[in-house]
Amino acid sequence: MPTLAVVGGGVIGLSVARRVAQDGWAVRVHDTGERGASWVAGGMLAPHSEGWPGEEHLLRLGLASLRLWNTGFLDGLPPEVVTARQSLVVAVDRADAADLRTVADWLSAQGHPVTPTTAARDIEPLLAQGIRHGFVAETELAVDNRGVVEALAAHCERLGVTWAPPVTALDDARPGADVVVIANGIDAPALWPGLAVRPVKGEVLRLRWRRGCMPVPQRVIRARVHGRQVYLVPRADGVVVGATQYEHGRDVAPSVTGVRDLLDDACAVLPALGEYELAECAAGLRPMTPDNLPIVGRLDECTLVATGHGRSGFLLAPWTAEAIAAELRGDAGTDPHPSEVMPQMKVAR
Repeated sequence: MPTLAVVGGGVIGLSVARRVAQDGWAVRVHDTGERGASWVAGGMLAPHSEGWPGEEHLLRLGLASLRLWNTGFLDGLPPEVVTARQSLVVAVDRADAADLRTVADWLSAQGHPVTPTTAARDIEPLLAQGIRHGFVAETELAVDNRGVVEALAAHCERLGVTWAPPVTALDDARPGADVVVIANGIDAPALWPGLAVRPVKGEVLRLRWRRGCMPVPQRVIRARVHGRQVYLVPRADGVVVGATQYEHGRDVAPSVTGVRDLLDDACAVLPALGEYELAECAAGLRPMTPDNLPIVGRLDECTLVATGHGRSGFLLAPWTAEAIAAELRGDAGTDPHPSEVMPQMKVAR
């Protein structure tokens, strides 16, 4: 039985470990045990509403991976990890509305139209007065990020995946392993110098519903608020609000400015959130690449990489797992799925 060592225990590493174990490999995961970017994430599976002109490749990958979420990736995970089935994207002012039209027109030109609306409050009555323009992405999902990570780890254990201590050098992961997959996010360059991955800070808030408050929205609400973006993602007990994005080294302390901006923007979109409990402020470090595309592929005969997923780690987890599994089977050049489901893997740099 071939053996795989996966370095990294976030959503990418666990998704790869589970998928390869399903192919009959003996798999171990080297995990730091720390709560990284996967623990802080919003959990949106949103290729349409995250899209922007110039990111056509990322859109194709996202749409392919969203289909994989719906055609097998959720197997073995509890159904309650899915917290929303639809996104409503809205604009606060005219400039924001123009940006949304740009995105909607671009999606339509790519053959993936969304449904525009000039009556957003008819769809979500809790929206602030004056918010009218937007579009609906009917097929997008949201998941409980922490629930997914915990469920993936449990499923891995049921498949016989084992856990190993963290490593600081690639050679520490090689003993007893035929192949190593580097899937440790922003720390990947420490194992393979030259990987173009950098940390980008993102702050996220958790607001908890309280008795007497207006109910939790049933869909993801994304908004442009005077040029800034904010998202509101339902959870069983409240709403996740995110996310800032700026480069600040490895600082993961939530800043007053970031938290204030998120709260101001969230309440400008959904005023009722002002009565919720501010339950948590946290920050994570997204592994970003220069072109915003993930680095997934083979580095040498015994080493593969799966990192650089940026803001799309949860969305792209199924596609990444399938891509790594196909590479290990030796059929990465052939398509184990319909052609539109598995776009060509990006060559690792």
